[in-house]
Amino acid sequence: MMTLERYAFDRCALDVSERRLSSAGRAVTLAPKAYDLLVALVRHAGHLVTKGDLLEQVWPECSVDEGILAVHISGLRKALGDTERPPRYIETVQRSGYRFMASVTRMDAVPPVAAHRLLETVAVPPRRRDVSAHVGQGRSHAMLASVVDLRKAEAAFRAAIDLDSTDAGAHAGLALVYCSQAGLRIAAPADAYTRAKATALRALALDDSCGEAHVALGAVMFLSEWAWIAAERSLLRALALNPDHAVAALLYGRLLEARGNMQEGLAMKLTALEREPFSPLVHLEIAMSYFNQRCYDGTIEWAEKTLRLDPHHSLASEARAGASLAKGDGRLRKQDVSKPRASLVGHAESYGDGVLEHALQRARAGQLDVSAFHLAVLHGAASDRDRAFRYLNQAIESRDPGLLRLAVAPQWDNLRTDRRFNQCLARMGLNDSGQGGAA
Repeated sequence: MMTLERYAFDRCALDVSERRLSSAGRAVTLAPKAYDLLVALVRHAGHLVTKGDLLEQVWPECSVDEGILAVHISGLRKALGDTERPPRYIETVQRSGYRFMASVTRMDAVPPVAAHRLLETVAVPPRRRDVSAHVGQGRSHAMLASVVDLRKAEAAFRAAIDLDSTDAGAHAGLALVYCSQAGLRIAAPADAYTRAKATALRALALDDSCGEAHVALGAVMFLSEWAWIAAERSLLRALALNPDHAVAALLYGRLLEARGNMQEGLAMKLTALEREPFSPLVHLEIAMSYFNQRCYDGTIEWAEKTLRLDPHHSLASEARAGASLAKGDGRLRKQDVSKPRASLVGHAESYGDGVLEHALQRARAGQLDVSAFHLAVLHGAASDRDRAFRYLNQAIESRDPGLLRLAVAPQWDNLRTDRRFNQCLARMGLNDSGQGGAA
């Protein structure tokens, strides 16, 4: 039988048993950890609760900086309307902790009739179906992984946040959208990943039991910071919280492949496919698994499956074309060299007569709008290793998102026998077999 624990202070009622707070009969929405802080303070009303005690009570199994307390106390004060000076409810005791100052009545310790009258002011928080709808729409668009759908996903998550700024899932979804924008180069990667990290940390501060928030932080650690072990821990934490999380499984599959664990990576992606059988993004990622395994027929098969789900999916078209070129079915033409799929081929035989020289001349003249990553591939195909490694190191310096598959992707095969290639892998925290080093 559940033990009742109910308090009243000022015009507020706090029902610990039901995790419910109301003020003047209206529900007050709090982030989970802010709610836990309030309970800890109310239980010791009138007494100092040290920062150490609060961290131990609210984050019993985590190692967190005490600065997180100030963030949640600030949010708690705003929710309670305790923003004036001196405060009505929460007093800051410099360098020590906090004290709850309001007079508190333990309602389950007073006569039932009196308790009933006090509890009449408690309202059940309304279920925000509008927020859930926007978050669901955002996730659906994000799984399509096209430029247009990412814009729709961003708009949906922002709409959810406008309705409820404490929704951790909405912030986490927005962080993942920023990551996808960086990967597709529709936003400057450095700026997009910076926004993604700040948003993911915001989601975790709101609710560290939200699997989506751990996915978002894991994505940033993996895609931007190449912190392989930290990313793995975040993604595994997300999968522990929600074993059915398709994006967590997909990202973990990509991380395993980036570190050279090709079969395990593909297995994780197939797990994601079970969760999202109609997602173009999942199908495309499986196509890329086969591409990295040099199984080009498999690449074409899964790229075509992606196109059946989304006939206008440009990345799937590029993957199919790149696999065909790698098989020797056709060659790149002059009009193709500035297209993204040119980065999928790093062998001179994949270019038509004079095409590679034409591409290099245009690149040197600044007539090709391509990144250091693309230039490294072009010079590698031309066996100009000195220039190839110069551009490859520039790409590493800028943490180009295209380098995540450096350890395994076939477009780099021309450079693998050069000792400088292992040095590049080491700069990314990978060794020569593609296994991740220390984060």
